[in-house]
Amino acid sequence: MPELKTVGLFLVTALAEIVGCYLPYLWLREGKTIWLLVPGALSLAAFAWLLSLHPTAAGRVYAAYGGVYIFMAIIWLWAVDGIRPTMWDLVGSAVALAGMAIIMFAPRTT
Repeated sequence: MPELKTVGLFLVTALAEIVGCYLPYLWLREGKTIWLLVPGALSLAAFAWLLSLHPTAAGRVYAAYGGVYIFMAIIWLWAVDGIRPTMWDLVGSAVALAGMAIIMFAPRTT
């Protein structure tokens, strides 16, 4: 079960980062209200806090998190941007998730 907790925490962390970056994007590129920066900043603060909850070394967490971020960005592409991922998007996401699993769940001697 620790594996499910780790993956779930990574998914929530990625969502916080994507939202925290998407809201300023809406303000800058789409002309939406500047007030989007407030929840965007809160979301990025939540992202940083969520990354700190992992019980392993920070460098390992950051490296593995990247794989989950890639996966979540492709899901965002589909769900929010309305662009269906290509087969290559899905293959790349699968490779990234496999990399995350290797980094986070490989047996360790220390």
